[in-house]
Amino acid sequence: MAVNILLYEDNELLRESLKLLIESDSNSKVLALMPNAETVETDLTTFAPDVILMDIDMPGINGVEAVKRIRKINQAVPVIMITVFEDNENIFNALCAGASGYILKKTIDLELNSAISMVMSGGAPMTGLVAKKVLTMLPQKAIEEKTPVHLTEKETSILQFLVNGYSYKMIAGEINLSIDTVRFHIKKIYDKLHVHSATEAVSKAIRERLI
Repeated sequence: MAVNILLYEDNELLRESLKLLIESDSNSKVLALMPNAETVETDLTTFAPDVILMDIDMPGINGVEAVKRIRKINQAVPVIMITVFEDNENIFNALCAGASGYILKKTIDLELNSAISMVMSGGAPMTGLVAKKVLTMLPQKAIEEKTPVHLTEKETSILQFLVNGYSYKMIAGEINLSIDTVRFHIKKIYDKLHVHSATEAVSKAIRERLI
């Protein structure tokens, strides 16, 4: 069954190019091309996408604010940021808002379809440069006071797999559980860490040295 994708991008030519790129994979279908995120809340109900691709720099509501609005309604749908910005502040703000991945436009033709596949499997796709920046900047960020986090042994093990970049399917194979059971444990981890995505969970695990 096709992966249904909703794309937010204010550049018309890039929107059309990305649609062609996405649909070059027969497993992906673009539901709509949106020039801005003004209607993002109603779009979730209207289109019910499997994956959202979100530009950061858009008129009106920017991509980070759009992700915050999405997460107030739907904590599960993967949101991949697609942007020219590779500075620490934009990366950190997007991930803290609940983004599931972060892909730079300069490498998007090589990475986008694999990122969609990865995020559908529970992964957190990032351009290599972005991933490196995340690892270096997170220990320096102290945006909230630490609160005790009590994870079970199994939850700690699953969190370690997430940090190592494993998808839900890969984790299930490693610990001999069904994917649904892995999803259940990961939801419990999210609840305990007060996060909404694998990316946020990994970020918090590294920042607070939970593993």
